Amino acid sequence: MKKIGFLSFGHWANSPHSQARSASDVLLQSIDLAVAAEELGADGAYFRVHHFARQLASPFPLLAAVGARTRRIEIGTAVIDMRYENPLYMAEDAGAADLIAGGRLQLGISRGSGEQVIDGWRYFGYAPEEGETHADLARRHTEVLYDVLRGEGFAQPNPQPMFANPPGLLRVEPHSEGLRERIWWGSGSDATAVWAARMGMNLQCSTLKNDESGRPLHIQQAEQIRAYRQAWKEAGHNREPRVSVSRSIFALMTDRDRMYFGRDAHSEDTIGMLDENIRAIFGRSYAAEPDVLVSQLAKDEAIAEADTLLLTVPNQLGVEYCAHVIGSVLTHVAPALGWR
Repeated sequence: MKKIGFLSFGHWANSPHSQARSASDVLLQSIDLAVAAEELGADGAYFRVHHFARQLASPFPLLAAVGARTRRIEIGTAVIDMRYENPLYMAEDAGAADLIAGGRLQLGISRGSGEQVIDGWRYFGYAPEEGETHADLARRHTEVLYDVLRGEGFAQPNPQPMFANPPGLLRVEPHSEGLRERIWWGSGSDATAVWAARMGMNLQCSTLKNDESGRPLHIQQAEQIRAYRQAWKEAGHNREPRVSVSRSIFALMTDRDRMYFGRDAHSEDTIGMLDENIRAIFGRSYAAEPDVLVSQLAKDEAIAEADTLLLTVPNQLGVEYCAHVIGSVLTHVAPALGWR
């Protein structure tokens, strides 16, 4: 059995070919899609975060709104770029969103990916300290957030406060018990997956990673997941970790499906360069008739290693079509693979 959710990047474009032509469209449609996915029996509604782009950015208002409109489905991110975040303010926002959702928040965080602007985090007021890289900046912010989410007091109270304080040092409020165990690290390399395991965070694997062996993406990710699980075991954590994998999967059920994805140009992994000239491998899309999809997906070693699968959805095609994409996989593919 696997948990199956969707992942939306939240693109919008003022184009007659797009059902999402503004930020308002994307935000409201994201809420509606989460509601529709829950009704279909999906397990998660996840959203990507990109700054300075016509895509979803500040996640917590959206997560809180989704949490208020749904009752069962997990809500999360994949991922929030920690270079841009004030970790204490983030702990407040995340605590509030999690309480609204009744403890369903699954917060994916990471160093982030390629950006629309140069060193965008500097415009948000953050910069690496002397001797740090921007990746170090993200991990430093993460370590602060992760520590604050313990819910332990650390701030000296005012002896003459406006409102009465509880005894002792004060913590960030609101605090949501259990949220710390629902933090995920989006890892693009084997080394950062091992770091996440030692920290005690769950693991998110994307549709790309650093090309560290020249082997297909799904094999590299399976190796990455196994290294993560071994590091988790060695760290001696007292709970089982969770691991997600993102994939673009389209069951060709209708003429519209075939028109959009029947001649998919990304049926093989591709190689490209990320920032800092890092060689990366980008995963293939899966687009085929359901029986063919079942055969193809059964060979994906990373999906087999993960407990959660996130389906990337083409949000600009609208809520109804994205719900169809999710429902087709849940109904016509997942049962045959033993995921349902």
